[in-house]
Amino acid sequence: MPLVVTSASGLNGDGYGALLAFDLRGNPIGKFSSDDRIEDPRGLGYERELNLLFLNSGADHLLAIDAAGKVVRDTGRIAGLNPGGGNFGPDGRYYVGLRNTRSIMAFGKELTPEGEQVLAPKAVPFPRGFAFDRWGQLFLASGIGPAGEGDDTILSFSPDLELRETFHVCDPEVSPLDLAIAPNGNVVVASEWPFGDPNAITTIREYDPVEGNLVRILWPKVVAYQKPRGLRFGPHDRLYCAAQDEVVVFNFETGECLGALIHLPRLNGQALMFFP
Repeated sequence: MPLVVTSASGLNGDGYGALLAFDLRGNPIGKFSSDDRIEDPRGLGYERELNLLFLNSGADHLLAIDAAGKVVRDTGRIAGLNPGGGNFGPDGRYYVGLRNTRSIMAFGKELTPEGEQVLAPKAVPFPRGFAFDRWGQLFLASGIGPAGEGDDTILSFSPDLELRETFHVCDPEVSPLDLAIAPNGNVVVASEWPFGDPNAITTIREYDPVEGNLVRILWPKVVAYQKPRGLRFGPHDRLYCAAQDEVVVFNFETGECLGALIHLPRLNGQALMFFP
């Protein structure tokens, strides 16, 4: 079961522009796939029944990759897509954050290019990660974009994708970059505040899913932990965060930072997944 990490390139960071594989000790294996349709890779999703890894390519493609690293499904180029994060929804579709449209679009597992935009355009100033909980509620991190636009908060939507007015995050020191749902049902975000500041405070922040109250802060005291991006829960409820030059691991139950599983200069990780 390798750990795969998307390494950014271009405007997203001076990374490798590739989907990289590592063993469970953090040793690099190499590129998981060498397909040239993978450019500036971003979000990832795992479809268990098909055993396929879904990947958002900066070349405006959505791809599905098998366990051998072969691309087996491709939407083809969708002009202006500019996909960010990805996650499967309760209806089995693959949901993708849209950086240009500031919204979310859903695609069938077949990855035909006809998607459905499920939130209105400009739903947030800049989408930075999202996830569905076990009841089908959608939580969307609203962060800061490259041009400084944004509002640094988290929104929640009902299973019918209606905004939940009762959920309100009041945390002046959060600037979310990715979002995940914890095993306990709470909302977890990777935060860099102020965004883009070389002296930014980088943390993992946990909120209750009912009202949005801050529950606790996880501090990465034993690692550099700069530019935290992709979040993923792994075996034994460990929380993994892709960041600049490393993948950092937390014991989520205790909140303890366990250090860097992976250290690779220029990693600039955007998303990660255990696959298959």
